[in-house]
Amino acid sequence: MTKTLNINRHWKRIINTMNDGLILIGPDGTIMMVNAAFEQLTGYAAEEVVGKPCTLLKCDACEKTLQRGGGQWCALFSRDHRDIKRCRCMIMKKDGSWLPAVKNASVLRGDDGEPLGVVETIMDIGELDRLEQKVESLSRQLDEKGVFQGIVGESPLMQKVFDVVEKAARSDAPVIVYGESGTGKELVARAIHNLGPRKDGPFVHFNCAALNESLLESELFGHVKGAFTGAVRHKIGRFEAADGGDIFLDEIGDVPLGIQVKLLRVLEIKQFERVGDHRPISVDARVITATNKNLEELVSRQLFRDDLFFRINVIPIHLPPLRDRKDDIPLLVNAFMGQLNERTGKSVKGLSREAMDRFLRHCWPGNVRELRSALEYAFVVAEGAFLEEEDLPAQLLREDVFGRIEECALPAGQPREKTELIEALRQTGGNKTQAARILGVNRVTVWNRMKKYGVDIAKVLKT
Repeated sequence: MTKTLNINRHWKRIINTMNDGLILIGPDGTIMMVNAAFEQLTGYAAEEVVGKPCTLLKCDACEKTLQRGGGQWCALFSRDHRDIKRCRCMIMKKDGSWLPAVKNASVLRGDDGEPLGVVETIMDIGELDRLEQKVESLSRQLDEKGVFQGIVGESPLMQKVFDVVEKAARSDAPVIVYGESGTGKELVARAIHNLGPRKDGPFVHFNCAALNESLLESELFGHVKGAFTGAVRHKIGRFEAADGGDIFLDEIGDVPLGIQVKLLRVLEIKQFERVGDHRPISVDARVITATNKNLEELVSRQLFRDDLFFRINVIPIHLPPLRDRKDDIPLLVNAFMGQLNERTGKSVKGLSREAMDRFLRHCWPGNVRELRSALEYAFVVAEGAFLEEEDLPAQLLREDVFGRIEECALPAGQPREKTELIEALRQTGGNKTQAARILGVNRVTVWNRMKKYGVDIAKVLKT
């Protein structure tokens, strides 16, 4: 009995040793007690929450429970509710930011079965999310075996790129990566992250061309529950998820002007507001952008803000197209073939002389991505120890289109984007989906470019 009394006297010290937050809620929804971990996780001191309603935490899982409570103010207190509930939720901290958490709720009942209160534990899973992103980054780096941070290339052009990447990684200034589709812009962004002082923080990659303006704003900055139709729970944006690390905004040239204003504010004062909320959120994330467009031309056409351009164009890195570094093709082939052998269980030794000659003569409008796709196709159809000429995709075997090296040169006065579009459509027989895959864009982008340049498929296939 004496030992039991001693334990009861020290129970507060015991619960304060917990790493997870703990909160005791009375039957009327009033917070009765919290532990030290709760204070650390939420930013609230105990005296700020004790005696206050538990709804001040704005837990999105609790909001659903309240809506389904029937006669009770909260479904947890109903007689038919299970005594233990586990859920993943978002909790609002004192500073207005969101805490991703796993919460366990256990109902305390008296001898008569009536609820006396609820004990909840709160586990922060933000670190787990960051670790998952780090594992994904390392896995990708191992998968893309190469010369420099997973980037394959030994040509003088690529050596210059690697030198700039190493120097850019040591800085905290914004970086923009220029390059055609398929040249490896994401790999460069990841290399900057892995070599920089923020390597232990998150790396968040987002394609700005994937969504319309309203959804893009929500993805980048997050939203609160009820901010718009379909916003049934709180959502953390990509910038908030990148806090302490790097955020990579691919296809920055496709961002609508309305969103560009908000991006400029993040870059200037490192603050933003969630959709449906007016409280500023501070964020410390380095911004890396990428584009396959000429931003200076977009600025002159008033399609891109000049102030945002000057802010993101601090450290530009230009990736050369594969046709300008054909000395790297044998190295790329060997690297990808090693991966494909391991993945497929085959033992292909290499390309025949004729097949390699085709690779060296091809213009590669889809760059490294197209080269890898060509090898993957050849691995599927090949039966011998070497990949033969007849194992290659049809677009590499068309002498009238790709048979002469000089055809890699652009027609006078014709934009490279238009030339690549025409070549991709010609290769795929006019199939927009397959052309989009070669160019590394989506089908809608192919359609928009066709409209922009007045490309007619029937005429393309006749030439």
